[in-house]
Amino acid sequence: MHLQKLASVTKFKSKEALIGIVGLGYVGLPLMLRYNAIGFRVLGIDIDLEKVDDLNAGKSYIEHISSAKIAAARNSGFEATVDFTRVAECDALILCVPTPLNKYREPDMSFVINTTDAIKPYLRAGQIVSLESTTYPGTTVEELLPRVQEGGLVVGENIFLVYSPEREDPGNPNFETRTIPKIIGGDTAACLEVGTALYEQAIDQVVPVSSTKAAEMTKLLENIHRAVNIGLVNEMKVVADRMGIDIFEVVDAAATKPFGFTAYYPGPGLGGHCIPIDPFYLTWKAREYGLHTRFIELSGEVNQAMPEYVVSKLADGLNERGKPLKGSKVLILGIAYKKNVDDMRESPSVEIMEMLEAKGVTVAYSDPHVPVFPKMREHHFVLSSVELTAESLAGFDAVVLATDHEKFDYELIKASAQLIVDSRGKYRVAAPHIVKA
Repeated sequence: MHLQKLASVTKFKSKEALIGIVGLGYVGLPLMLRYNAIGFRVLGIDIDLEKVDDLNAGKSYIEHISSAKIAAARNSGFEATVDFTRVAECDALILCVPTPLNKYREPDMSFVINTTDAIKPYLRAGQIVSLESTTYPGTTVEELLPRVQEGGLVVGENIFLVYSPEREDPGNPNFETRTIPKIIGGDTAACLEVGTALYEQAIDQVVPVSSTKAAEMTKLLENIHRAVNIGLVNEMKVVADRMGIDIFEVVDAAATKPFGFTAYYPGPGLGGHCIPIDPFYLTWKAREYGLHTRFIELSGEVNQAMPEYVVSKLADGLNERGKPLKGSKVLILGIAYKKNVDDMRESPSVEIMEMLEAKGVTVAYSDPHVPVFPKMREHHFVLSSVELTAESLAGFDAVVLATDHEKFDYELIKASAQLIVDSRGKYRVAAPHIVKA
């Protein structure tokens, strides 16, 4: 055991290891670029042939990752493949696959399980398997451990297993893969040691915890912390609105307190792959222990009600102007889930669009980061982004500011739109044609 661990650690420290990254999306690609940049050979593995062909041609399909970076990685040894037999070549296998919810808001573990089953036949002594997907406490031990050991390998002796949750923040210029501290939990002490050797090459600060379960729970706490606080401020927004108080002014004022307060801002609901989804991983797992996580579920309810709140404010605004929702033309500004990115996952804007369409509204959107409405698992719109001009804006009965991209010309929008429903607090000065939502 000692010799195998030593050999694996040495391989990572000397950068002789081949890093395999399974799942080449918002998490996998930045990680690939980081390992490539510091001199490791990297093999990207994905089931999507289109993605693999793009990468091998030096093309990026994620807006904030340039094609020039992909091309540079290709020139220095990066390669992508759909061939899972090549798992055997890799010294590390880092799994970066999605963990969505099913329609009953229960964890859909099929991506993690199918990926583990796909790599399983090609696992060999000396490898480390690291799961980065956000999931419930116990996943690594319950789902990955037995599968990894199925062929006779023993975790902690001749193969190593860790959980190290991703912490990407797309569109945030202040952080990159290297500078965000990395949590890591191993199945055994030897697993943790090999995992630390794998990640400390690429990440400035590795933060070890006592187990994979503790690491899984850490990631959930981070995201639940945000979900609960956003739920709180969304609820306060509704109260403040009834009282004629601007919640954004209140949050800004509270944020001047140098201790005990963290500023969270309200919006049209929660988006992205993490915050709307991850809390439900814990509520689901807690049931197994006879526990009911009321606090988490309540914040989920509040946040899920926000798109409906925005639609009701739009209906009120149109009503004031003697117009019904049905038959109105409405432009949604921003359909990515947060500003300055092209990520559409769980975007509340899309939910607002669906609600409006169901009520007989003619819906259009404008988003400089999403030129054409993408194919999504759940949602289907055949639309392209509307270019914002004085004329195009004036042609809509209302515009709903759902995502506050910096590329939008807010003065032009204010001057040209008939009615603005502002769910992001961009327009602080009251105007007759601006409705706060």
